[in-house]
Amino acid sequence: MSEILEKPEVQKIYIDARGPRFSATITAIVLATALVTHNVWILVAQGVVFLIGATAGPQFTPYGLLFKNLIKPRLKKEAPTEDVRPPKFAQSVGLIFALVGIFGAVVDRGLIFTVATAFALAAAFLNAAFNYCLGCEMYLLLVRFRSK
Repeated sequence: MSEILEKPEVQKIYIDARGPRFSATITAIVLATALVTHNVWILVAQGVVFLIGATAGPQFTPYGLLFKNLIKPRLKKEAPTEDVRPPKFAQSVGLIFALVGIFGAVVDRGLIFTVATAFALAAAFLNAAFNYCLGCEMYLLLVRFRSK
């Protein structure tokens, strides 16, 4: 009876820690393009990438698959790994900003599109340039808060 009440073990999935930074670089380029051109369809495409990353995991996004198949085989040293949950949460945060930006474009409120896209771009740039994942840090803060 006690085994029924116990929580089932959650299998932790680990990914190459260099992959999210590579993906963030492409994301920053895509978001900068969307911001400069004010093209909602580019933001929609990035939103789909965020959706895949938030649901299946960042390793299954087009950028993650590009890293896995083209970049990672050319890297020489042993890969550091990280738990997939923080980057997956970061993809969810990116998805929220993309959806807000898309909403802003649909209701013809350019400022909403610009601000939401700029926030997502800033987060992607932090990860790409400085290896600082803002969404991952938010995830860790939420986990610490919940455990108290």
